[in-house]
Amino acid sequence: MTRTLTGGEAIVDAILAHGVDTVFALPGVQTYPLMDALKNAETSIRVIGPRHEQTAAYMAMGYARATGRPGVFSVVPGPGVLNAGAALCTAVAVNAPLLLLTGQVPSPFLGRGRGHLHEIPDQRATLASFIKWAERIPNATAARHLVDEAFHRMNTGRPGPVALEMCWDTMAQEGPVTDGEDAWFSHENPPNPTTIAQAVALLKSANCPMIMVGSGAQHARSEVLFLAEMLDAPVTAFRGGRGIVPADHPLSVSSVEAYELWGDTDVLIGIGSRCEMQAMRWRGMMDASDRITAPRKLIRIDIEPEEMLRLKPDAGIVCDSAIGASAIRDALVAEGFAKSSNRKRITDARERAANLVSKIQPQVSYLDVIRKVLPRDGILVKDMCQTGYASYFAWPVYEPRTYITSGYQGNLGFAYPTSLGAKVGCPDKPVVAILGDGGFMFAASELSTAAQHGIGVVAIVFNNRSYGNVARDQITNFAGRTIASDLPGVDYVKLAEANGVKGCRVGSPAELEPLLERAIAEDVPTLIEVQADLEEETNPWPLILRPDVPYSP
Repeated sequence: MTRTLTGGEAIVDAILAHGVDTVFALPGVQTYPLMDALKNAETSIRVIGPRHEQTAAYMAMGYARATGRPGVFSVVPGPGVLNAGAALCTAVAVNAPLLLLTGQVPSPFLGRGRGHLHEIPDQRATLASFIKWAERIPNATAARHLVDEAFHRMNTGRPGPVALEMCWDTMAQEGPVTDGEDAWFSHENPPNPTTIAQAVALLKSANCPMIMVGSGAQHARSEVLFLAEMLDAPVTAFRGGRGIVPADHPLSVSSVEAYELWGDTDVLIGIGSRCEMQAMRWRGMMDASDRITAPRKLIRIDIEPEEMLRLKPDAGIVCDSAIGASAIRDALVAEGFAKSSNRKRITDARERAANLVSKIQPQVSYLDVIRKVLPRDGILVKDMCQTGYASYFAWPVYEPRTYITSGYQGNLGFAYPTSLGAKVGCPDKPVVAILGDGGFMFAASELSTAAQHGIGVVAIVFNNRSYGNVARDQITNFAGRTIASDLPGVDYVKLAEANGVKGCRVGSPAELEPLLERAIAEDVPTLIEVQADLEEETNPWPLILRPDVPYSP
């Protein structure tokens, strides 16, 4: 069927065909036709209006990370797109499928450099330089095809962000639009039998293998577990892979526990992971070697061929994580492989690690309380703060997509808007954000958004009146001199209440527990300020950046 639609209407019609139910949007003159089309479709699409372009993108990212579905947002071109750039970089880092819908200067001004409103030189190319794909929609007729292409690009191979722009005059112009057919794309490229055989040979001779999972294995829980149990291998993760194997499974180990096992690990299997922990963090982050420390062997399963060049494996399997893990396990079964016992090693490592982790106080005690209150499928979003850093190793994760970070970008201030997007995407799950006072102020204006739209996130703000990590580093490394790392005293309870959000204050883990229980039960926007003291917070970094442990076969 062919209809006559404006460019904005054609875009909305196309995203509806892909099941989009939410758009995070800040309107502006270049996107008015798109906004009006969203208004006309409001029975099918919920529009959340944030307070900043960057937070619009972070909300879309939180939606995508929590649901596994594409997150869609719209901001104005030029400065709006650049404001959203930090979140788009984060989406690249965490493999989040995001779709940016933006405007452009009027078509007669394209490439003229006349300085039209919000004009920047070659916006499409600027975006394409750091996200997966960016394109311009020339007219309403082309909208469906290009939106289909955007969804294909977002979800094919390694997921990531894409963008579509449209000139503000053509976005308002009508044109004939023909309904498309739903396109289904197969991602099930079979692995190379030769690389499977190489991996099997390495595993048959291994005594102490370890599996490292990343966000590329979020969908592969059963396949990873089957392989782990076949090998009796511990499974670990740093950020994106947390929860793929539940923390209470006998083979699941935290990053600290994994380090205790690293000394006699002879084969590492990276599944949907860059193996950042073993290849960088356990080398101090300054060693750019493209191989793990010999004589350990590395098997990698990754859907992105380029990954095999960035960190070179002994057996590189280019395919979907679930397919690759199953292929290795099937090949081992066919050869009559018998697993070796690693359970005693893992138990001993847990005991050693528990002693180390228990000393990171008071952060671990706060995390223990939050974990006690939050259900197994509740979502935790951590910012770059002292309690957030401790959560890398001291926060048990039981389900995929329930532990959300900013990946290797490490964006300060991302967590609160991201948590709002996660809650919009998963309204029936409790969502808690843990934040420092410095990071929280990056997006404190979104308290108003939470109140306006009734987004029941519980924000726990640890107030130590500083950019705590920067202050500690300056004090430690520069003879006690600090600059631009201290923050004034802010009454965050009053700030929350001024924005229509419930606020309260605590000074200990014991005080936090009943308030958090009540806040989760009420499911309304809430801020809990935790009074903290940087001098009393134990530095968690000695358990994150570790010296490499030599392996001797």
